[in-house]
Amino acid sequence: MKICIFGAGYVGLVAAACFAESGNSVIAVDVDKSKIDGLREGIIPIYEPGLKEMVLRNQAEGRLSFTTEMAEAVQASLVCFIAVGTPPGEDGSADLKYVLGVARDIGRAMNGFKIIVDKSTVPVGTADKVREAVRDELASRGAAFEFDVVSNPEFLKEGAAIDDFMKPDRVVIGTDNVRTAEIMKELYDPFMRKQNRLIVMDIRSAEMTKYAANAMLATRISFMNQIANLCDCMGADVAAVREGIGSDTRIGYDFLFPGPGYGGSCFPKDVKALIKTAEECDYDFLLLRAVEDVNERQKEVLADKLIKALGSPDTEGRPLGGRTVACWGLSFKPRTDDMREAPSITIIERLLAAGATVRAHDPEALKEAQKVFGDRIEYSTNQYAILENADALVVITDWSEYRNPDFDRIKAALQKPLVVDGRNLYKPDRMAAAGFNYIPLGRCSGLTCGAVK
Repeated sequence: MKICIFGAGYVGLVAAACFAESGNSVIAVDVDKSKIDGLREGIIPIYEPGLKEMVLRNQAEGRLSFTTEMAEAVQASLVCFIAVGTPPGEDGSADLKYVLGVARDIGRAMNGFKIIVDKSTVPVGTADKVREAVRDELASRGAAFEFDVVSNPEFLKEGAAIDDFMKPDRVVIGTDNVRTAEIMKELYDPFMRKQNRLIVMDIRSAEMTKYAANAMLATRISFMNQIANLCDCMGADVAAVREGIGSDTRIGYDFLFPGPGYGGSCFPKDVKALIKTAEECDYDFLLLRAVEDVNERQKEVLADKLIKALGSPDTEGRPLGGRTVACWGLSFKPRTDDMREAPSITIIERLLAAGATVRAHDPEALKEAQKVFGDRIEYSTNQYAILENADALVVITDWSEYRNPDFDRIKAALQKPLVVDGRNLYKPDRMAAAGFNYIPLGRCSGLTCGAVK
């Protein structure tokens, strides 16, 4: 099948590579000429395991190409995917200017029947606006080409996007047109070989499904973070609590790990957008507003714990003045270089404001972090180098490299054997036996009890 995908960012590039991998002829389109030139040279603008190899292979075999020429891409394709950004506006609503701009470009270039697919995360009712934008452009041309608009939300996890696309939990297709549904089923059939998890529904329900899924996952994260903070106050162990509730098949274990809060390109933006959608219906989504509030507060918890353990109360306004803090992990999750809404930003800004000197390591996100912090913090590609004579280690992102480190080396490098673990990677009894002052989330014992309220 001949496909074009507008937007060579995270979603668009992964989709383009995976559709090409299944035998389709795919054109990835982007207005950023430097990005397209780089992709033609094999330079991948994002870090995603397995993506570079897939892009290079399908380029070499002629199934995947890159262009800035939108009209040519549309005219050569049957299915046109819109996978551009929908950044949050000042009021939290999704900004549709890029989506509708692509819709108008398609309308101006159409030369026959097209299926226009919203792959971007968009509010309920966006398909109607896309359809109207295309019709307006066709009317201005005096053209009457048939087209259909489909909602096909993505459910990719950064760090596992290739597997998620090639072996999806489900594929949601929003359309009321039987012919279009069959074409979309044919397109996704190679990914359904083991079991058919393609779900066809009306367009508005498909649009809502994406927001509802992310809102539910964000809710579980915020819920578990609240439980972890309560465990700190009550002397309970959140790891045991998680095992106790996760074993209930109605609940399950996924997304019940306490941490410094959720971040990334999806959860923060989608929660805000769904709250705004509810407001437009005069509905106060109390639960999601609480989820968002909990998440923002959670980003402060690690810094608060460190200040409580290490700070000097007589240092006016700068309790960490003269202290050096080493941070492991900057990206919002492992296996990505994405710093969007990363908890590390709030944590490090708080440490800097408290007067600390901050050193940071991350396997992939150092370049992105430099765009955020500039020269206000120190960076290293060696996770142990940043520990030398530091007063504490703060673990922010649960990269595999941090799960079983050389504890003797850590203790020897630090001025004080203080580890604040935002991901509960280590066993408290092991850390205590090794002589560390170990401060996890929701696993209090002795001096670590007492959540910051």
